Amino acid sequence: MNRPTKILEAAQTHGRVLVDELAEQLRVSPHTIRRDINALCEQGKLRRLHGGAEFIEGSSNLPYSTRSSLNVAAKRQIAERVLDLIPDHATLFFSIGTTPALVAAALAEREGLTVITNNLNAALALSDAPGARIILPGGTLRLPDRDILGPQVLDLFRGYRADFAIYGVGGVDTDGSLLDFNEDEVQNRQCQRANARASILVADATKFGRRAAAVGGTLSDADHIVIDQRPAPSWDEVLDPLGDRLILAGGTS
Repeated sequence: MNRPTKILEAAQTHGRVLVDELAEQLRVSPHTIRRDINALCEQGKLRRLHGGAEFIEGSSNLPYSTRSSLNVAAKRQIAERVLDLIPDHATLFFSIGTTPALVAAALAEREGLTVITNNLNAALALSDAPGARIILPGGTLRLPDRDILGPQVLDLFRGYRADFAIYGVGGVDTDGSLLDFNEDEVQNRQCQRANARASILVADATKFGRRAAAVGGTLSDADHIVIDQRPAPSWDEVLDPLGDRLILAGGTS
């Protein structure tokens, strides 16, 4: 991942970044960081502040190719832990996003799965699973993310009852609310959870405090919340009431 992408990811996660802190973290000069920030501001991705810049709120997530390269080890830990929860011959919903796609890849060893998803990456990851049946909605493929959103997607999910809904999230707010980058993403996630017998939220620790504009649902709605590691102690008030529903992929909850 190149330096400007790291700066943009940090700004999106924390809301703002400071030149001196970035220079120290990335081991380059403040002049180099200012140059990168200026370029990102010219692209409309950041807004200048004294001593740094802030992320511009909007409906756009980072590009899929960028997100797919972030925190890969953590996401694979999560995927391996979810594998323990899913039996053969289960019916599954998968939401859009990179973490659900990696979970799907881990589940390719399961037999006889029925998969309903608008995440083409997840569908392709399961295409060689023994006895798999994969159901996709109609509509326009959203590129480069390789997913489908829109009314026809909701209609598809409403027509099925899954054993498990496996869904990701754009960010988690300080009160435990779940955030995404547009309303369609929220509606699809909520619909999948409502039509599943059990729900599994998958999110690496960087999603805690990450900003996005659309809100819907909370951490406590999920039957299982699988994360790679606990975020900072400031999140304990939100996480502690989850009890054994919180699963740490890197260790015991």
